[in-house]
Amino acid sequence: MKKNILRLKIIQIFRKHLLSKKDSEICTDYLIKAELVEAKSHGLVRLKMYCDRLQKKLINPRPKIKIRKISSSISHIDADNSIGFVSADIGIAQAIKNAKRTGIGLVAIKKSGHFGLSSFYAEQAVKKNLIVFCFTNAPPALAPHGAKKSLFGTNPICFGVPTGKTPFILDSSTSLINRGKIRQAHKLGKKIPYGVALDKSGKITTNAKKALDGTQLPIAGFKGSGLAWMVDILSGVLTGSNHGGKIKDPFDDFSGPQNVGHLFITIDPKVFVGKQFMKEIKKNIKLVKRLPKAKGFSSILYPGERKNKLYKKNLNKDISIPKKILKEINQLHAV
Repeated sequence: MKKNILRLKIIQIFRKHLLSKKDSEICTDYLIKAELVEAKSHGLVRLKMYCDRLQKKLINPRPKIKIRKISSSISHIDADNSIGFVSADIGIAQAIKNAKRTGIGLVAIKKSGHFGLSSFYAEQAVKKNLIVFCFTNAPPALAPHGAKKSLFGTNPICFGVPTGKTPFILDSSTSLINRGKIRQAHKLGKKIPYGVALDKSGKITTNAKKALDGTQLPIAGFKGSGLAWMVDILSGVLTGSNHGGKIKDPFDDFSGPQNVGHLFITIDPKVFVGKQFMKEIKKNIKLVKRLPKAKGFSSILYPGERKNKLYKKNLNKDISIPKKILKEINQLHAV
């Protein structure tokens, strides 16, 4: 489907669910961008989920988002059960503003929801020549090391830094694959890779439904479990949001709002080394890229380069949508 037609359709769907024009455009642009960078697990496959939660009044379409100033560098945002895209967009803008003013910005957000890809918010800060960390927690999917019950989310860790060219942005879930990919596989009737998830009985499964009912495996064993716990503390405990397995699954649990937490940390790299920072980061990247290539590699990419190339490649192409997802879009548009 042509991007401009699709964009108009998705905006109209969000407008029908009572979001403002501005908020509808923000949500639509994030979903379409996920498609363009080929992170389809965070794109249109999630549209119905957001609409279901809006319809059941578990997402507030017209939130009164409050920004509490704690200091010139620190802000605490009450998202009023807003859709995550909107509250996070406000949060990263505030974090950028704080860092530009004082050298560092720290913004905590509570009473929010799933906000898509962390990299999209990191990119905004990096484009303003800031270093950035983004944290958000998620519904139970990982068992803590030594336990057999899921408690932590696939809690992503995201770090970004300006390079003078393509932004360096590392955005990684603390599970071997993100939960969205398993959701997408289940919805489209596909198998998941071997060795990324266990079923209820603790056996490795390639069945997406059994994986959703079971538990996902963390990156690097107990280290990944520890990182997921760290993110739960930073974005849940610290912000005043749900944590410790209390975040509701947006697809399956309609008993109340999610109360997801986000934490943004922005740093002006000039505070320590001034203009020397950009010179040194370029040198750092060049050193890595000049290393001898391993077999099968023609180049060494830094985090963010591949996604940027995909975005540019797909920017002027039609967006390919699976029949099942297209049917959902058409049904939501027709309501």
